[in-house]
Amino acid sequence: MASGGSKSVALVLLTLNLVLYFIVIVIASWAMNHGIQRSGEAASVLTTPAHIFPIYFPMGNMTTGFFIIFTLIAGVVGFTTSVTGLNNIFQWNAPNLNAAAMSSLTTWALTLLAMGFACKEIERGWTDSNLRTLETITIIVTATQLLCTTVIHVGASEVPQRRV
Repeated sequence: MASGGSKSVALVLLTLNLVLYFIVIVIASWAMNHGIQRSGEAASVLTTPAHIFPIYFPMGNMTTGFFIIFTLIAGVVGFTTSVTGLNNIFQWNAPNLNAAAMSSLTTWALTLLAMGFACKEIERGWTDSNLRTLETITIIVTATQLLCTTVIHVGASEVPQRRV
């Protein structure tokens, strides 16, 4: 009976994460595109160490490049994990739940890394409003991914293991 509750909570959290990771991908892709388009003219006036870095982000601070790159990676991995996790949760058997639990844990680790860069960027100072939105959504999706990982692990421990 308890696994039915875990299944419904996991489905809601995975659907929420699917939407949040899609928003993260859209905003991080926009920021990456903006950085690539403006890097030529903006980086030409920089000193040599900053001039060598191929992508200079004209908005934000010096943490922005790392934040955007790791957030984009975490967004793509998280979106993929949410889609495959929904399929695994619909199956609701031990092998699929164990696969969903491991991929969910990996996604949470990547999202936690991106959240660390978001916190560092907030600490460093001034950022654009789009970057503040991305920072906020990254912090929120880290929390929801942790909840989702916990629920999937609980569901995987409740499903009986088949012996072959």
